[in-house]
Amino acid sequence: MKSHNRSLQVLLLVFTMSAGAFAQTPADSDRQNQIDTLVAKAIGFLKARGQLEDGSFSSASAPGVTALVTAGLLRNGVSPDDPAVRKSLKYLEGLIHSDGGIYLNESTHKNYETSLAILCFKEANADGRYTEVLERGSKFIQGLQWDGGEGKEESDYFYGGAGYGRHGRPDLSNTSFMVDALVAAGEEGDSEALQRALLFISRTQNLESEHNTTPFPNKNPDGGFYYTPANGGESQAGETANGGLRSYASMTYAGLKSMIYAGVDKDDARVKAAYAWLQKHYDLKSNPGMGTAGLYYYYHTFAKALNAMDSPVFIDDEGEEHDWRMELIDELASRQQDNGSWLNDENGRWLEDNASLVTGYAILALSYCR
Repeated sequence: MKSHNRSLQVLLLVFTMSAGAFAQTPADSDRQNQIDTLVAKAIGFLKARGQLEDGSFSSASAPGVTALVTAGLLRNGVSPDDPAVRKSLKYLEGLIHSDGGIYLNESTHKNYETSLAILCFKEANADGRYTEVLERGSKFIQGLQWDGGEGKEESDYFYGGAGYGRHGRPDLSNTSFMVDALVAAGEEGDSEALQRALLFISRTQNLESEHNTTPFPNKNPDGGFYYTPANGGESQAGETANGGLRSYASMTYAGLKSMIYAGVDKDDARVKAAYAWLQKHYDLKSNPGMGTAGLYYYYHTFAKALNAMDSPVFIDDEGEEHDWRMELIDELASRQQDNGSWLNDENGRWLEDNASLVTGYAILALSYCR
């Protein structure tokens, strides 16, 4: 009997300790409440003023913006059966083609549109309603990826990437969305498609290694990422005095996140170099290297990458510790418009003058702060 009582006491102690380990602290509760308040205001805006009659959330780049916004709603707890979400899902369902792609007719953004739609349908797929759509969509974007099917060998700087256009020059942004979609559709990090993407991604980093023998890193060997090594190389942040491609934060977070998704270990030199660059450029007032251009795209990639790194605290190069989630919540709270939306009123580049798109980026970023 004593042995039984002692065992019971041990089990109760273990249960109590385990429950305590997962109990929500007052700080966690405050954080959650702040996110809920911000998101509730955003949902009010999107339902009342953001959604169009056909279910889309934008007249410009409608499939991509609609998928991104709807994924943000779903990730923040809005049900797939909510009337506004159901309406947007129906709009996206109407764009599904027999080839598995999800895009507007005659679209020149098929990878972008299909990848974002996959991310959206994944969030709405708890009951399996979109499983076949996800599988076929994954095969479609793999068909768009530059590889041997397009006559590209591994030595070609196009290899492994994805881009805009009917089958356009690959870039890190499109490739990052493709990686997100492949993972959402069930591809493992060691899959052939993700490993092809990883080769392209490694070549967009200013780091000379066995994975990157392009001529660009030795001109600016800072460990950050730029837009593309293809077609002679390009950075949206411009070039250094000696012709190097400047690194910038949104692409560096996109590259870091994509490497983690493709199975690269945190101790890998590529991950360490990317993180070191980010430590030198920690900032939530700007998209380092780009100023205010692409600011909300940056917030989204910032949150998604650090969540993928499983890093609750970010330590910058001066040793200062940042609760990045709380700092991002506070920054977004300070920027929310009275009507519940967000808008990049400092710089409208890359459609960031579109309140629905920017609000979508913001609520997606907040979903990684929960």
